[in-house]
Amino acid sequence: MKAFVENRFGLLALVLIALAALYGVAFVTRPAVAPQRPVAAQRVAVESVTAVCPPPGGANVAVYTGGGVTRKTVKGGKPYIVNGAGGLEAGYTTRVTSGRERGLAGVRCAEPSATTWLIGPGPAEAALTLHLTNADKAVAFADIEVHAAEGRITPEQATGIEVKPGEHREIDLRKLAPSADVMALGVTTTSGRLAVSARATLTSGGVDWLPAAAPPATHVVVPGIPGGGGRRELLVAAPGDTDALVRIRAITEDAAYATKGRETLDVPAGAVASLDLTTGIGGQPAALEITSETPVVAGLVAAGTGEQADVAFTASTPALDLGSAVAANGKGSRLILTAPGQAGKVRVQVVPSGEPFEVAVPAGRTKSVKLKGAGTFGVVITPVSGHVYGGRVGEERLKRGLLLTVQPLAPGRTWTMRTPLADTPSVVAP
Repeated sequence: MKAFVENRFGLLALVLIALAALYGVAFVTRPAVAPQRPVAAQRVAVESVTAVCPPPGGANVAVYTGGGVTRKTVKGGKPYIVNGAGGLEAGYTTRVTSGRERGLAGVRCAEPSATTWLIGPGPAEAALTLHLTNADKAVAFADIEVHAAEGRITPEQATGIEVKPGEHREIDLRKLAPSADVMALGVTTTSGRLAVSARATLTSGGVDWLPAAAPPATHVVVPGIPGGGGRRELLVAAPGDTDALVRIRAITEDAAYATKGRETLDVPAGAVASLDLTTGIGGQPAALEITSETPVVAGLVAAGTGEQADVAFTASTPALDLGSAVAANGKGSRLILTAPGQAGKVRVQVVPSGEPFEVAVPAGRTKSVKLKGAGTFGVVITPVSGHVYGGRVGEERLKRGLLLTVQPLAPGRTWTMRTPLADTPSVVAP
């Protein structure tokens, strides 16, 4: 028995030695592995789009589909959902000339997504209604991050919000943060997707929809700031765990500069800070370039002039590298285009009857472009060169005060950037 055991382990040792020798030869003689080149994200066409319009309540919804613009009056208190091919855009603008809801209020119908950021006045300054719509066939669960001047607020009713397939929910934000003067919201789904919109009616007068802001980043641009008089208030949120020292650069028609005495803004971690830039911009059409070592979300409140001042909101948005479109435009609409770095150029076409024309934007400058179209019309912006940011401004001058609305030019739904996939064991690693 002893000899058998010794022979068995001896045989095992010989096998191990042979395997090690074979592995060593294979290792030495194997060809050199060429390092993999990083693959950049690819631009791919969008095949289908779902756009969710918050309850229009009798408004005229405009839908751009590439071939033109259609209009439909939508009554009732339910969202209006539009499905179509890539490039679809939808939106509407309401016009009220008297009473508490006086003002122009324009909204871009939202596409369902996993995360949406909004920034603007808080419930202490405005009546704010958050609209959550589930246009998919699966249940969605959402958490709402609430950031105010005093820091992050975590009410229990802001987590685990269930929205069933086809369901639409309206949330009065006074129930989440009643004392907040300014507010940033991050709506994130832990399961499913939601279309998110929010409407604000200021207690001091004026009404509009809050546009979706770009996700937190260390470099953001807030475009589409209208010229003329009225208050201009910058809002910056630092939603992370680190304080942000924000550097601010104004870009107007005449110059690009750090606003005197307002070159920087300190934003505590988890909080929202505001800065009055009414005199810093000087009444010109403009954009704000904001840089920080800590990711931030930014937006701006623009008030009109007159006895009854209207209000409008704009927010940080990406450059027009993938193009953009606005479905609902009318008399008094204009584009405000900005090239923060090098000079840029875009092609603009009014739909359905306009001839395309190119607009060159000098480096470090902002340019205002009037739009001419009959009735409700669409406008399509296509990049030509450089990195241009923009917004669409709608104005109507009445005796009792200017009516005003702003929509930053969000990336169009014709193209998207697809991140390349790579083989990695990290997807299954604990």
